[in-house]
Amino acid sequence: MIQINPNLTPTDLTQKLARLWELSGEKIRLIDNQYDTAKGSPVFTAAGKYTTRGWTEWTQGFQYGSALLQFDATGDDWFLNYGRQKTVELMAPHVSHIGVHDHGFNNVSTYGNLLRLMREGKMPHNEHEANFYELALKISGAVQASRWTPIQGKQGHAGAGFIHSFNGPHSLFVDTIRSCRALVLSHSLGHVFQAENDARINLLDRAIQHMQATADYSVFYGEGRDSYDLWGRTAHESVFNTKDGNFRCPNSQQGYTGFTTWTRGLAWAMCGFAEQLEYLATLPNSDVDSLGGRDAIEAMLLKAARATCDFYIEHTPTDGIPYWDTGAPNLHRLGDYLARPADPFNDHEPVDSTAAAIGAQGLLRLGTYLGTEGERYWQAGLTVLNTLLDEPYLSTNPDHQGLLLHSIYHHPNGWDYVPNGSKIPNGESSMWGDYHLRELALYVQRVASNERYYTFFNCL
Repeated sequence: MIQINPNLTPTDLTQKLARLWELSGEKIRLIDNQYDTAKGSPVFTAAGKYTTRGWTEWTQGFQYGSALLQFDATGDDWFLNYGRQKTVELMAPHVSHIGVHDHGFNNVSTYGNLLRLMREGKMPHNEHEANFYELALKISGAVQASRWTPIQGKQGHAGAGFIHSFNGPHSLFVDTIRSCRALVLSHSLGHVFQAENDARINLLDRAIQHMQATADYSVFYGEGRDSYDLWGRTAHESVFNTKDGNFRCPNSQQGYTGFTTWTRGLAWAMCGFAEQLEYLATLPNSDVDSLGGRDAIEAMLLKAARATCDFYIEHTPTDGIPYWDTGAPNLHRLGDYLARPADPFNDHEPVDSTAAAIGAQGLLRLGTYLGTEGERYWQAGLTVLNTLLDEPYLSTNPDHQGLLLHSIYHHPNGWDYVPNGSKIPNGESSMWGDYHLRELALYVQRVASNERYYTFFNCL
């Protein structure tokens, strides 16, 4: 269980954050100078150097989005110009990519951040440039929404369905809760998705249906669903019969099993539900009255956010860094591992620092949303960030291209680099981990300096 520091404040982390941004800038330039883009998008490091792994092109937006976060945090124009140039040159295929569920990752991290920086006054306003970013976000949301599987849903949830994963129309991934950002931004920018016979599909409705399906099938609530039903546990994948729309079983692609909790999937849910609560609060009643009503939608999002954040706190070692799966088969060899800090150098199971970077943002956002009632979540989020800002998680080696160490991509497939002398993967980084550590750091830095509260929808 996380040993929450109740006294930690954002300003206490000021010096550590400054050190992070100094290292972060060096890493971004190092990758730009050394990485061969002909190999495809950089995904994760092996022996400290970024490499690729063909599954889907889901990480390029994190690469260039990281430069935009660096500019936001430091004001260094080189990173703005670099991120803007690369977005314009290279990100268009991601806008029209019909084969992935990752539009919220690639396009909100690039086009969305650029439009946000303009709306916030951090870069000069240019109407034509803003229109370009808006158009990209509008189309991205509609393309993402087109990956649609209708389902029976649970009783009382009419019009149920979800955005299916790259595995096919039967597959709901918990990750995709964060790609709902693409749909809701498109909706709020005034876009409508048109389908066959000019059918006009409300993108907010489709996003809420996906959130509902994720809350119903990807998150457990201790209500007796199966023998492994615990408050806040998540399943990476939920499998449906596409002929009749019925749910069949939980499954996992990157976790150990469908009956254990892959911690990065848990973290995606923590962050995704919390930020959608914040977005919901900005909508007029007229937008949601016909979609189930504000109270019902908020209750669904809040229950899922609370449950997943509670599970993370209870099932993570004292320093806030989780192992890659809470049911990993060799965790028992570590003894009472929840009663002490995580050990990324053990002989049995790897940690996943990226789950910590993603999950901490969910804890902080939920804590903010709940106000005084959410203090436990807020302090837990700061506790996790405090750990990530120090070694052995912060990468201080000037030759290592990664920023956040001890990332895990796909442990069951054995894709992660195992250094000489180690029995498990450790010491490596990933594009999503580096990006989300930067996003987490920017979030807290802006709170500490009394800047405008950071959200993905500041671009509106």
